[in-house]
Amino acid sequence: MLTSVVVAVIEFCLRHARSVVALAVLLAIGGGLYSATHFVINSDINALLSSNLPWRTREVVFESQFRRYELLDVVVTAPTPELTAAATTALTQALAKETSSFQSVTNSSAAEFFAQHGMLFPPKDQIEKSLAGLSQGAPLIQDLATDESLRGLISAVEDVLLGVRQNKTTLDQVSRAFNMASDSLENVLAGRPASFSWRALVEGQPPSYELRGFIEVRPALDFAAIQPGHAASETLRRIAAGIAPQYQATVRLTGPVAMADEEFGTIKENATRNGIITFAVVLFILWMALRSPKLIAAVFINLLIGLPITAGLGLLLVGSFNLISVYFAVLFVGIGIDFAIQYSVRYRSERHEITDLAAAIRSAGFHVAAPLTLAGCATALGFLSFVPTDYKGVSELGLIAGFGMLIAFATSVTVLPALISLLNPPGEPEPMGFSALAPLDDYLNIHRIGILIGVAGVVTCGLPLLLWLRFDFNPINLRDPHTEAVATYLELSHDPTTNVNAIELLAPNLDEAHEIAIRVAKLPEVSHAMTLSSFIPDQQSEKLPIIAAAAKALSSAFDPNNAEKPPTDADNVEALNEGARRLAEAADNQTGVGAVAAKRLAKALGELAKAAPAKREAAQAIFIAPLRADLDGLRASLQAQPITQASLPPELVRDWMTKDGRARVSIAPSADPGDNDAMRRFAAAVLAVEPSATEGPISILEAGKTVVRAFVTAGVWALVSITILLWLVLRRIGDVLLTLIPLITAGVVTLEICAATGLQLNFANIIAFPLLLGIGVAFKIYYIMAWREGQTHLLQTSLTRAVLFSALTTATAFGSLMFSSHPGTSSMGKLLALSLLTTLAAAVLFQPILMGKPRVPAST
Repeated sequence: MLTSVVVAVIEFCLRHARSVVALAVLLAIGGGLYSATHFVINSDINALLSSNLPWRTREVVFESQFRRYELLDVVVTAPTPELTAAATTALTQALAKETSSFQSVTNSSAAEFFAQHGMLFPPKDQIEKSLAGLSQGAPLIQDLATDESLRGLISAVEDVLLGVRQNKTTLDQVSRAFNMASDSLENVLAGRPASFSWRALVEGQPPSYELRGFIEVRPALDFAAIQPGHAASETLRRIAAGIAPQYQATVRLTGPVAMADEEFGTIKENATRNGIITFAVVLFILWMALRSPKLIAAVFINLLIGLPITAGLGLLLVGSFNLISVYFAVLFVGIGIDFAIQYSVRYRSERHEITDLAAAIRSAGFHVAAPLTLAGCATALGFLSFVPTDYKGVSELGLIAGFGMLIAFATSVTVLPALISLLNPPGEPEPMGFSALAPLDDYLNIHRIGILIGVAGVVTCGLPLLLWLRFDFNPINLRDPHTEAVATYLELSHDPTTNVNAIELLAPNLDEAHEIAIRVAKLPEVSHAMTLSSFIPDQQSEKLPIIAAAAKALSSAFDPNNAEKPPTDADNVEALNEGARRLAEAADNQTGVGAVAAKRLAKALGELAKAAPAKREAAQAIFIAPLRADLDGLRASLQAQPITQASLPPELVRDWMTKDGRARVSIAPSADPGDNDAMRRFAAAVLAVEPSATEGPISILEAGKTVVRAFVTAGVWALVSITILLWLVLRRIGDVLLTLIPLITAGVVTLEICAATGLQLNFANIIAFPLLLGIGVAFKIYYIMAWREGQTHLLQTSLTRAVLFSALTTATAFGSLMFSSHPGTSSMGKLLALSLLTTLAAAVLFQPILMGKPRVPAST
């Protein structure tokens, strides 16, 4: 009955070929117009998973309050802490003026609050030690603070030399300071980029976090674009390009928005070139399969009619494409073209035997009707099985691709026969089979039992390999590590001060948040936990008097009334010459590193005194600008006042508390964030103590579980539904098993090879398995139906030709993904190519010998 219905449809289409093609073209135009006018792509990655999942519900609640996923993190680096701070402040101020591109801009690394109260946070003994040193250096600070010029710098050098003469220090002990000054002066004199850090002079080599400034930018996002934050990022880069060079600074973007935009950009990279190459290769394969420009034209027109119809229907069904469902077009071309190839190759085979065009088309339809219908329905069921899952990205893809397979089948038995009739390709002088494969065909038949035992043995022996099969839950590993945002993120992830992999949770109030932080901080997997209370230092009543005493000791240095009158250039020259003379005297008849450093600095000062005034102005700026910034910071820190929750800055409070009083807890891991196993343990340990925790590794691991669960669920649904379909059509349990066993074998072998080669499963490449199911079941159905018709030597038939070239076409469409610079897309291409190879081998080589000799057809 199924065959007769399909043949009747084909007969109708042949009689009304022009009308059928015209109607199909009109439908395609309608689908294309609807797609063009209603095309929307939702590039929000948070929309890929259902928001009804418990862990997603917690995440959505947290994000609704703090919106951490909508941030651009700007990282500013410069040669010195002072230049870094100045560049960060200048860029923050410039970005804040661009209200159309940025909703908010926060300099999280140098807020005024921390500048004034930073001295209250270290332990009491550390504060005492630091301020004692400042008090002892009061005369030096006095000279620098009251005369911010080259003359004041020379006075400071003379104070140091006075300490050497008084045996309070030695030249060797101050050699580092002299050499740092010489480095900067020599660079100025040579016209090279120069800088000087007073903080580095006092503290030694500054830690990495002091050489990085952080700006949190909340950009205006356009989720209708593939890269929602691209416009804002380009505006930011343009502004940064005008500011950063003034401070020898480098500005890099990272954070959720930048990494997502970069990922989409990487996926698009070389897409046009790869598309052209893929099209050319597919065209060549079709030529090898069909050998007729008219047949190839018919296949392409058929494809171009089905694609816009599928796109229009897809938008009608889901409203907007997401970042996964938009791949329906690749699936439609890669898999949907199989139906057209099967029909066309069978037509060529029939045309060799039947000279009449219409009779050959009808005969081809008669032979492919049942297998093509069954393959189309089974492939559609494979994709539609994803619809009930929580992985919304693939769920919508399954819905669109499922209907797309039905459309591809429908056009292949309506539009394609009509097109072939109208284009009237010439007859076929040669048979379509592979007679050259006769020896292989005979070998497989003769050694059938041995081969079956061998295959079963190899597959069984490989099962233990599945213990080593791994799923990479870390989405960072799917991104190009060489791109700016990912490279910056990876760099920051190894710095424990950045907390880029923190787990977050919302507590009912600040007191409870503080208790939670204390509790989770005791876990060995946790480095530290922060709340708003973390910004209220302890022992304030003991620390404040120490700070006040230091402020009193340095009060005269910061008194504006004690400031010297700015020197003239001649005054500076005189001071430089005097400083050079005193350094030379101090080093005279001395040996050791201190004497060498003193002579070197003396020479640099002498050369600067002889140089043009512009060189002295440049040198003064190199030393005085950071000096002024550090003195201002010191002056502010000495004015520290008691900190209470009420005195905390509003912007800081907004980052840690909601308007209704709920408090945020941020929990940082103690292990390397790049260690997936460590992040699993970190997430499990925190969840065991605080089940309401979210974000960071918890979201990543829960998303991984959701994806895996979706694919397992869809796989079960697909197998059940396809099995029922096969039973309804084939009506024999044995025939159903003969179809499914090679399919399952191909899947197991694919996983075994993944484990043996170290190819890990991930969020991207796991999509290969529904494709394996769709393609694999179609190929197996073609063979089982041919076998049921009584065909023998299947390897030599036109069916194998159709399957082989269909597989090559699909491999070209999907295999090109291997060459993507995007690691996730590349891994998907590799697994697709591997799964296609195993399913092709299972269909062409394994299934015929598994089926054995055909039963006698019922008609005989």
